[in-house]
Amino acid sequence: MACSIEAVIFDWAGTTVDYGCFAPVNAFAIAFGKFAVEVTDEEIRKPMGMLKIDHIRTMLSMERIAKLWQDKYGRTPDENDVNAIYDVFEESLLESLEQYAEPKPYVTDTVAELRSMGIKIGSTTGYTDKMMGIVTAEAEKQGYKPDVWISPDSVGGAGRPYPYMIFENLKRLGVSSVKNVVKVGDTISDIREGVNAGVISVGVVDGSSELGMRRDEFEALGSSEKEAARERVREGFRNAGADYVIDDLSKLTELPCFR
Repeated sequence: MACSIEAVIFDWAGTTVDYGCFAPVNAFAIAFGKFAVEVTDEEIRKPMGMLKIDHIRTMLSMERIAKLWQDKYGRTPDENDVNAIYDVFEESLLESLEQYAEPKPYVTDTVAELRSMGIKIGSTTGYTDKMMGIVTAEAEKQGYKPDVWISPDSVGGAGRPYPYMIFENLKRLGVSSVKNVVKVGDTISDIREGVNAGVISVGVVDGSSELGMRRDEFEALGSSEKEAARERVREGFRNAGADYVIDDLSKLTELPCFR
């Protein structure tokens, strides 16, 4: 029986580019540090995949961070604070994004294989159009260009976990049914986006934000340490509702839905 999949919708940072999803992590750390609030990588990564201003709101609502803000400023953070942090974050991210657009291992080969099967390539992101202007241009230079990319700007700011970026992809790609779509991402927000859209949701482990390691760090681990780290991420994806979890994109077309 021929494969019924019409489109694969990829995330960007941590899924197809930026191994380990470090560009936004570094920028969030700088932004909160500017306001004398030191945040951990774990706190930064927990909302990863969301529209970035929503990401900041979510972090400021975390109990430990909210207390640090209260101790520092004598009040709870408000929307003015959200916008002030975002301004610093955006400036820092825009300055560094060009350095974080290298396609991850297996991306270009997997995309070529999907296209040879007649499958269209879409994408969603937590970045804004302004940020994506940098990322897409640099990724294209290095061999990766999806047919469509949609940011929260294209759907009235309703980013993940809302399904609207996926729906906009399907509209532009001319896909007949959500049943014929695979969404691939590296964060819990990605999985929830796919689940909410009613498409097949796939989590990718290696180089993901959930794993949170540089390639050299991960490859330096022993076999048992690698497996333990991967299993932690797999469990999070499964608990979020992922239909499938793969270690890397070379395994994508081996999934039953492509047969």
